Amino acid sequence: MTSQQLPLALRWPRRQRFEHFHAGENAAALEALRAAAGSASAPWVFVAGPLGSGRTHLLIAACQAAIDEGRTAQYLPLAGLRGSRADAIRGMAGSDVLAIDDLDSVAGEADAEHALFDTFNRYRAEGCTLLFAATAAPATLGIALPDLRSRLGSLTQAVLKPLGDEQRRQVLREQAAGRGIELDDTVLDWLFAHHARDLGALLDLLDTLDRASLAAQRRVTVPFLRSLLKE
Repeated sequence: MTSQQLPLALRWPRRQRFEHFHAGENAAALEALRAAAGSASAPWVFVAGPLGSGRTHLLIAACQAAIDEGRTAQYLPLAGLRGSRADAIRGMAGSDVLAIDDLDSVAGEADAEHALFDTFNRYRAEGCTLLFAATAAPATLGIALPDLRSRLGSLTQAVLKPLGDEQRRQVLREQAAGRGIELDDTVLDWLFAHHARDLGALLDLLDTLDRASLAAQRRVTVPFLRSLLKE
């Protein structure tokens, strides 16, 4: 059994579910992916957005939602593959839903593009669901194969906008409060000035803060945060 075929619940944190996605201005994208996960008759979706906008979160959430509906699902992150990515793409078969992430990483790679084109046609013929995610829309992604570019462009386009700083601060406050942690403005100001601002990285840090503050029996302050990040 490959890593892509392992049950998602064993491979991904439960935070990467639809109910944990903070939509902001991305409610339409969320609903499009929710529909595609639940029904083979729903339109396929192409998700575009910059780093930290929630692309991977939504693809994994869609796979889990499909499994919850009794469908089979697989997730393929192209950027993290070793060896032939064309072979890896062609090897992903037999599931009701296939979510392909990091499509920009194979743009201009002829073998991989042809493999994606063949997979697209096979899934369409079999009545299954394909979902895609990349940093940009198909027309500006640098895909060389015209037929693939055309097919991707025909999908429902979900363009993600990252949450603003104030929205991220509010999410962090709420998540921290649910763990019994108080994050005051001084701590948040320091955190946003010295740490990656994408929400996924911030929530990962919150997990670390939760464990560290419990172990040290200390409240979260700037000196505590500074010491933790140095370690």
